[in-house]
Amino acid sequence: MLKADNIVTYRQFLAAAGLTWCLFGILIGRFFQIQILEYDWYSQKANSNRIRKVTTTAPRGLILDRNGQILVDNFPTYVLTAIPWELSDKGKKFEFISTVIGLDSNTVSKSYKKYYRGRFNPTRLAKDLTFDQVSRLEESRINLQGVYYENFPERYFPSRIRGSHIFGIVKEVDRDVRNSLRNKEEYELGDMIGWSGIEKRYENYLKGERGIIFYEVDAFGRELGYVKDLEPTDPEPGMNIITTLDLDIQYFIEGIMKNRKGVILVGLGDSGEILGAVSAPDFDPELFTGLILETTWNEIRNNPEKPLLNRFLQGMYPPGSIVKSVTQAALLEKTDFDPNTFFLCDGSYQFGDRLFGCWWQEGHGELNLTGAMVNSCDIYFYKAVQYLELDQLAEMFIEFGFGEATQIDIPGEVYGLVPDKDYMNKKHGRYNWSKGALLNICIGQGEVLVTPIQVLNYLNLLATRGNAYRPHLVMIDEPPANEIPTLKDETWDRIISDMRLVITDENGTGKNAEPDIPGMLVYGKTGTAENAHGESHAWFIGWAEYADQKYSVVILLENAGSGGKVAAPIAKMIFNEIYKSDKLVYK
Repeated sequence: MLKADNIVTYRQFLAAAGLTWCLFGILIGRFFQIQILEYDWYSQKANSNRIRKVTTTAPRGLILDRNGQILVDNFPTYVLTAIPWELSDKGKKFEFISTVIGLDSNTVSKSYKKYYRGRFNPTRLAKDLTFDQVSRLEESRINLQGVYYENFPERYFPSRIRGSHIFGIVKEVDRDVRNSLRNKEEYELGDMIGWSGIEKRYENYLKGERGIIFYEVDAFGRELGYVKDLEPTDPEPGMNIITTLDLDIQYFIEGIMKNRKGVILVGLGDSGEILGAVSAPDFDPELFTGLILETTWNEIRNNPEKPLLNRFLQGMYPPGSIVKSVTQAALLEKTDFDPNTFFLCDGSYQFGDRLFGCWWQEGHGELNLTGAMVNSCDIYFYKAVQYLELDQLAEMFIEFGFGEATQIDIPGEVYGLVPDKDYMNKKHGRYNWSKGALLNICIGQGEVLVTPIQVLNYLNLLATRGNAYRPHLVMIDEPPANEIPTLKDETWDRIISDMRLVITDENGTGKNAEPDIPGMLVYGKTGTAENAHGESHAWFIGWAEYADQKYSVVILLENAGSGGKVAAPIAKMIFNEIYKSDKLVYK
């Protein structure tokens, strides 16, 4: 038997043994790293293959009126999702799904691409499935590996009112929306988020907390049951929001504004609570509860009547004569002005090289301040305003809340415009405007612009001698405090007395607002604001004192003509409605 000599040297033997032990050491070290040091990470990876984590959507909080009636609720619908890594031959599967539920396969494919965010995360395929569609999918379950459906709470509006600009809309969270959020980790693709109105302002209260369910799955992704050692978490519904709205008042004024364009606001003067708010035309809020067709969205967005515009927050209008009380206050605060001085109104007034006319072309004759307010005479104010400088008048406008936000509790409010000397110099140049601009501004024309919500705040301040809270739409323990105009008691007395005469005097421009209800005292002011883009806007502002409460009403009708003829009668209708309903005596 042949026997080969052992030619391995002792040094080589030691090197081979050392290398072997090193390899064993590396292997043992790696085992230790995987099994001990990184156990949690690899355990999680293993569980992600064995366990499917499914989040369940929390119902949004309800929105209620002041009496507890539901205005915005949730309605259960179904959402179809897929786990991408479990899908095979997506194209054919999407076609099969489309055949089963009667939906275009391109729509399913686009939705998949839109909401895809990883191989192991559920991706939305379709929304708003009916029970019949879900039943047909369940019948075809064997051919739909990797496809699932879940219940989804969708917004719906069970009451008689629309309130679209108050409640706002919710929007689906897609990639673009999610990337724009500061708290993006709180939302998954396909969630709903408040996008305007109360839905947006109180999103953190309304959205709730998602629930979690853990399912055990096999190698093919088939569910085998719940994971026993991982407790499911139930979704926590969002908090309910109680608004200051009264369902009946809101329904009534929405009916008035049907086929009209403009704003009606009804509120409580002292507390600042808003009982009803309408911006017309509006839109059907049901359109924004689920998927909206692109053609429908473009039709609403491009509508020349601008139904998406919240006019009571974002519409800027010349106020016309409704702000003559601001000019009146500025004049009465001047020690050298005598409100009992008479000025002649003969229908026109020459100032420099311009001729300024009165709305009553025949002229009102000799008038003092009270007569000018009752008749809403322009010529009187053209002459009386010579006692003021532009900045003095602008300061009084600001004291009544114009030119700044009211801080109402829904987003999107604009500031309006109160022109002062700095503004006029920037716009026209220091030497290209004169005191003649003051003549227009003092009667609510020219550069001054207001929003209806600012006008409501101004009206509340007049009704309460400056002691009103800011307007708001949601019940809160501490209403937002307001700025208090610093006026003398005699100034308040004169303003309020004159606003009463506007309603009761035979020549009063607001006499058509008088409801003739025993025990109800109405105060008001009309306005007919010239509009460079068409017919004048009709204004009425006023409040009714009844049963120890002050009910404020602001009416703006775009391109409607005379405030006294058109807007004042609508105020009368609203005051009568308040009187007819005993429950509207709020305590």
